[in-house]
Amino acid sequence: MKKSPVRDLNEPEKPKLIHPVHVSFFLRLRTYFLTGIVVAAPIGITVWLAWQFIAFVDGQVRPLLPAKYNPESYVPFALPGVGLVVSIIALTLIGALAANFLGKALMRFGERIVDRMPVIRALYGALKQIFETVLAQSSESFREVVMVEYPRKDVWALAFVTSQTEGEIQNLTEEEMVNIFLPTTPNPTSGFLLFVPRRDLVPLTMSVEDGIKLVISGGIITPPDTRSEEEQKTPLIHPRQE
Repeated sequence: MKKSPVRDLNEPEKPKLIHPVHVSFFLRLRTYFLTGIVVAAPIGITVWLAWQFIAFVDGQVRPLLPAKYNPESYVPFALPGVGLVVSIIALTLIGALAANFLGKALMRFGERIVDRMPVIRALYGALKQIFETVLAQSSESFREVVMVEYPRKDVWALAFVTSQTEGEIQNLTEEEMVNIFLPTTPNPTSGFLLFVPRRDLVPLTMSVEDGIKLVISGGIITPPDTRSEEEQKTPLIHPRQE
């Protein structure tokens, strides 16, 4: 009969090895699950927001369409996006009308009427200026990303140049002033309007889209530095001398 080996009592007991197969398997599943969220969530949210926008426009425009001009009157099922298509066509026609001589004359006549309404004229003027600034092809607003020291020295914030400072604000100082919009995180539609000397701004090469992504993500999504290697080695911001 074969005897089992006798273990020395003074010899420490070797720890038992636990095979990490099950742990690795569940960690892998967790990684796959989180990766699926990262991939699917932006797509799903984008599709949902787009669908909600189309449904909202359809709900506002479809009741205004006469039955004979509504495609849904000739098919036994709903056609999502009809209101959006009609809105795009209508806005294009309005833009074409406003671009010719007759349209400009009608616009001037309408604006003269609005100018006589105390509250409406202020609201209309502000909205018109905002849309012209943001959407006009010749405008350079919201197309330059800069850094500015805010809210104190040696602390930098991301901002967007909106326009050159004019009027009373510019005339009060000898400095060349610039209007900048400093957005908040994670909602870039709110923020602060600052009038800053141009020499205090550090221009960036990143696009406005990348700048907005940086603001919304709270610094998680950082765009790459597209400058040349020589430019990357030359810092534009130097430490202050005490």
